[in-house]
Amino acid sequence: MTKILTGKYDTAERAQNAFNDLINAGFDREKVFLDRETSHLKVMTPNDAEREAREILDRHGPLEVFQREA
Repeated sequence: MTKILTGKYDTAERAQNAFNDLINAGFDREKVFLDRETSHLKVMTPNDAEREAREILDRHGPLEVFQREA
């Protein structure tokens, strides 16, 4: 099953850094979405990669992380 994790950041720079880390960790660029205006970062991830994605999002100090089923 696929989940969508959304990190809400206080700056676009933090969101961009998390985006870069996700890509560098091997997450598919087509499944990672950055909205610089709202500083939200979404990543679509299968269950087996959810923990790694959440750790990367958390590393950059999000205000919140939301999760939902895709």
